[in-house]
Amino acid sequence: MSRILIADDNKDIVDILKRFAAKENLQVDVAYNGEEALELFHKNDYDLILLDIMMPKKDGYQVCKSIRRESMVPIIMITAKGEDYEKIMGLDLGADDYIVKPFSVAEVMARIRAILRRIEKKPDQNTSLTFGNMKLDLASYTCEIEGQNVELTKKEFEILWTLASNENKVFTRENLLDSLWGYDYYGDLRTVDTHIKRLRAKLAEHSNLDTAIKTIRGVGYKFEGSAT
Repeated sequence: MSRILIADDNKDIVDILKRFAAKENLQVDVAYNGEEALELFHKNDYDLILLDIMMPKKDGYQVCKSIRRESMVPIIMITAKGEDYEKIMGLDLGADDYIVKPFSVAEVMARIRAILRRIEKKPDQNTSLTFGNMKLDLASYTCEIEGQNVELTKKEFEILWTLASNENKVFTRENLLDSLWGYDYYGDLRTVDTHIKRLRAKLAEHSNLDTAIKTIRGVGYKFEGSAT
């Protein structure tokens, strides 16, 4: 049985999500403020965390940042405003996804199911890749270029790993959304472009990089490099 944490100061929302999660045979813990969420996180092992941004004591951003120092557990952030800067900030801190209030509980459950299915898959592949002077390690979610660590968010690393482990294969934006987010993103393909742009900027800080993420106009992206 998968175990999830729901952190939101709105008791009505928590009760509804908890009731639907129980129907999905999920074990649920709840927190009504950020400090309580962190306390539960440190006491228990979770398969996924639903994290509201606007909470007392510690907000969702602070909680997400603290969790990411210790764990790569999937995090879905809940925002009331739906402003782009809020979504981008959450993704930059390492959140896997975001939900905008008011939301459909059925959609939330669908996203939870998709993420849990994805993390249950045991990849039959190498856990490390080397391309020239860049090394990727899937077990630790780390990227190094000439021995220097490149600070990537969880989703940025997953995009890079997916492209690099399929060298020269072209991925459409839809391909990447389906394989990494695991659900229908309702036509919003900009999230892929945003992640790719930020990923490229971080990699470009290393002038001696031997690889590249290429844009295939009108199609998508591919990774070029010489694996060793």
